[in-house]
Amino acid sequence: MKYISTRGQTAPMDFSDVLLMGLAPDGGLMLPEHYPTVDNEVLKEWRHLSYPELALAIMQRFATDIPHADLKDIIDRTYTADVFGSDDIVPVRKLEDDLYILGLSNGPTLAFKDVAMQFLGNAFEYVLKRQGARITIIGATSGDTGSAAEYALRGKENIEVFMLSPHGKMSDFQRAQMYSLTDDNIHNIAIDGMFDDCQDIVKALQQDAEFKAAYNLGTVNSINWGRILAQIVYYFKAYFAVTNSNDERVSFSVPSGNFGNICAGHIAREMGLPIGRLIVATNENDVLNDFFNQGAYQPRTTDKTYVTSSPSMDISKASNFERFVYLLLEKDSARVHELFEGVKSGQGFDLSDVLEAVNTRYGFAAGKSTHADRLQTIKSLYETYSELVDPHTADGIKVAKELQQNGEVIICAETALPVKFADTIIEAVGQIDIERPAHTEGLEELPQHVIVLDNKAELVAKQIRQHVTANLP
Repeated sequence: MKYISTRGQTAPMDFSDVLLMGLAPDGGLMLPEHYPTVDNEVLKEWRHLSYPELALAIMQRFATDIPHADLKDIIDRTYTADVFGSDDIVPVRKLEDDLYILGLSNGPTLAFKDVAMQFLGNAFEYVLKRQGARITIIGATSGDTGSAAEYALRGKENIEVFMLSPHGKMSDFQRAQMYSLTDDNIHNIAIDGMFDDCQDIVKALQQDAEFKAAYNLGTVNSINWGRILAQIVYYFKAYFAVTNSNDERVSFSVPSGNFGNICAGHIAREMGLPIGRLIVATNENDVLNDFFNQGAYQPRTTDKTYVTSSPSMDISKASNFERFVYLLLEKDSARVHELFEGVKSGQGFDLSDVLEAVNTRYGFAAGKSTHADRLQTIKSLYETYSELVDPHTADGIKVAKELQQNGEVIICAETALPVKFADTIIEAVGQIDIERPAHTEGLEELPQHVIVLDNKAELVAKQIRQHVTANLP
């Protein structure tokens, strides 16, 4: 399996090289030359596999340059009950006969990002050792990616991590998870701005070819193909958990900001998983909702991006969206390049002429949720089912119930455990004790280590130069 760029100007590459590189040299996103497809017989074989076995069956179709035994070892060390709390890894909880929650938040940082990031950390370490190389990870987070990446990469050999977050925009729990780490290879940087500003800095440094080469920049954001690959697995696992045969269809409702998680669902559907619809659930930052309902994609500026009670979705430029648009435009890389260069300079684009294909050929639908909506959803679920969900998951459930069709079974992808957003939970249901894992007790009281910088890429570059030895020719 070879990988190419959405913008068509990067030579085909192997999985291991793509894993480490982040953005393609031409500014695009890497993806397979084609998505491998599976038929009914393969689905039958996969239905009763354990999570590690299923992950291996799927990933070996994409990571063809890693020997089978080595890939199995990486996966077996990643998906364990010790790390994720049970052998199920991603247990499914039933709310109603046609409504389920996919439990993705049982990893060390209590968020769905752990499922992919734990794999990425082990895969990075394996590939770097094999290549005799080192890597400087630069990432942006709106809340959960940062802590998941740092917990997966802390103490790893030949890896330095610089994680950018929007100053003062995350929950107390999220900040504490990241800023309390004391590992020498972890560097937290709070940017005076929004998540999109952090993301723009990451992309700017990634696109500086000389700087990227000198410091061997990589990324763990959802633009990293390894993240997407690991997430594909749990769509298959969830489907098998709620169905009895491959004749059944299910839909997924996914809280979406960066379009990474639901992009993995889209790829699972392209591979042949019987997914009915992929429902994009946004918060007040509803750029993706506008696109999937109207065909117009118009990212907002920082000052027009709302700070909400589901902060991990306070994003107005969906960095993974380009992978879907590339397929939607029938792999016209020149047009993709033109559209997303426009996005970089603040322009949007209109694809309403192909909106029917978005909804029919690719099965997308979308809705939005507000602060009042998520409070009501959290309260209703707690009172009806004694089920406590975080604000992002509440957004996904609200949109799922609003758009659900007759006879449609929907699995809602969980974002995080409620304790990460205690203030909103208490606002919704009143003062209660919110369950938290033992290893997070007292987290918010620990000393925090972070540097606050103005919204300038050169200031972040200076931090990297101070901590990492350049690999100059």
